[in-house]
This record gives sequence, C-alpha cells and structure tokens, in this order.
Amino acid sequence: MDHSEISLARIRATRERLADRITQTPVRRWEDDALALAVGRETRVTLKEELFQRTGSFKPRGALAVMLDLAPEALARGVTAVSAGNHAMDVAYAARVLGTTAKVVMPKTASAFRVERSRGLGAEVELVDDVHLAFERVKQIEREEGRAFVHPFEGPLTALGTATLGLELVEQAPGLDAVIVPIGGGGLAAGVAAAVKLASPRTQVFGVEPAGADSMRRSLDAGSPQAIDKVRTIADSLGAPHAAPYSFALCRRYLDDVVLVDDDALRRAMLLLFASAKLAVEPAGAAATAALSGPLLDRLRGKSVGVIVCGANLDAATFSACLEAAG
Repeated sequence: MDHSEISLARIRATRERLADRITQTPVRRWEDDALALAVGRETRVTLKEELFQRTGSFKPRGALAVMLDLAPEALARGVTAVSAGNHAMDVAYAARVLGTTAKVVMPKTASAFRVERSRGLGAEVELVDDVHLAFERVKQIEREEGRAFVHPFEGPLTALGTATLGLELVEQAPGLDAVIVPIGGGGLAAGVAAAVKLASPRTQVFGVEPAGADSMRRSLDAGSPQAIDKVRTIADSLGAPHAAPYSFALCRRYLDDVVLVDDDALRRAMLLLFASAKLAVEPAGAAATAALSGPLLDRLRGKSVGVIVCGANLDAATFSACLEAAG
C-alpha cells in the first residue's frame, strides 16, 4: 500500500491496525498554582500523557505501523533497529507481540536502565561507540542476517503511526489553539503535526528541540535535511544525529515553528511536571512543557494549549539528579 501521502482516512486505518497493541493514552486539564506561576492563569493547558503508552513512550505506534506492513516471511526473519533507548525498547516490544525477534544496536552512552529494559523485552542488544557507528552496524545486520530495519523516526509508515497520537489528542481535546510536540529525528512531530492540521486546520503546531540536538531547526533554516556532529543534551531520546527527507518534508509542511530549549529549561520543566502534575518524566518528556514556559510563553499566552508528554523512561538516580539540579 502507498502511504506516502498522509490523510485522515489512512491515519484512522492505521489506528485500527494497531488496535489493542497500543493504549489510547489519557488527556488531562492541568490546573495548579505552580503551573499558573510558570505560564500564567490565562493559559489553559491540556496534557497528552503519552508516557503511559506501552513501554513508557510514544514509540510503539511507529514501530508497530512499520512491522505490521512487513510480509510474513520478512517479519519471520526478524527486525533490527538503532536507538539510544526508547526505540530499542519499543521495537523489542513490537517484535514480541508480533511473534518475531529483534536485534538492536545502541550507543555505549545509552542509559543502562534502557539497555536492560530492551533486553528484558526480548531484544538482543549490541553496544557501539556512538550513534553514527550504530547506524553503520545496523546496515551490516540488514545485509548479513536479512532482518528488516525499523527506522527510529523516518518514513511514511512511521509517520502514520505517530499520527494516531495527534488524531487522538484533537478528538479527546477539541478546540485547542495550539499543540506542542517534541522533536528528535522528527518522526513524532511529522505525524502529530500532519494529523492535527488535517483534523483541525486552525490549530497551530509547534515543535521543540533541545538546543544541543537541533537538527530539525537547522534543516528548516537551510531548506534541506541537515546533520549535527554530536548530540549535546540530557534529552538523549531527542538526540537524533540528522534529519531525514520524509519527516523533514512533513515538518516543513505542517509545523508552524520549531523552538529550542536548553538543558536547564528541561530540568526545570521536569521539576514542574513532578511537583505540579505529579508526573515523573524523562527530559524528552518535559520538552513541550519547557517550550510552553520558555520560548512560547508570550506567543501562547491566553491560549488553549495541548502539551505532549512523550516519555518517562529514566532511572531513579538520573531523575533525582535532574530534579536536584533544577532546584
């Protein structure tokens, strides 16, 4: 099937294919004095709590959308992936529920918590020196073992999977003036932005990247996909080394803007979400909140805003250290 053009019909069809393999995550109106101090009482905030998705992040949506489209013989040979953590876990989860195997390649800098969680979900894990080498190793696995590569953020099927999140949000919280979505490689933002704009054209969609992993901002400024030499952020889940053509094209078409937040802002947003919304999230999961209380504060003042909390896979020691640094 040709999925190169995203439509509401195809997003809904993808949601039906994913069925009960994913969770329809909750939305919640966030009202609290600490939030009001951070963003103003006139700004109405709705949380899309995707941290409660299977395995703790949005990633199963895209991984399953890709793997469900594989021919039976290809699926039987297994899959491979490259990831700093969340994608590895979710490919492992998808492989398990679809009855196949996964071999994932992760940089040695990946969280030990995520490495062990990936193994616990059934994946064979290989560790390499950095994410650039990880992509090279995955290509070798593809050639030698015949495994299908499940890209962490690129491609029409991935975008259709993540678009199911955007469609859920606008159906659960109609009338939003804006939605804020984190950007790593762009797969989440591409799908969410497309779904939101197709279902609710008046709603603005803003992407947010860490300042130390700003490949999409650079790409939009340059007019073509760009790479960065190194990831320099605590939000390793958003640390893609480059943008890629398909997700870049959707982001350029459907996003109203992309803003940057630094690591200190991410830590403060983690603390705000923990203290005020009672959510314990990873740095990537706090990115949209950091944007709302930072670079988008004045632009969205008095608006009804959907904030996507995209993940919560972080060990207790690192989480505590981030909160302590924020305080």
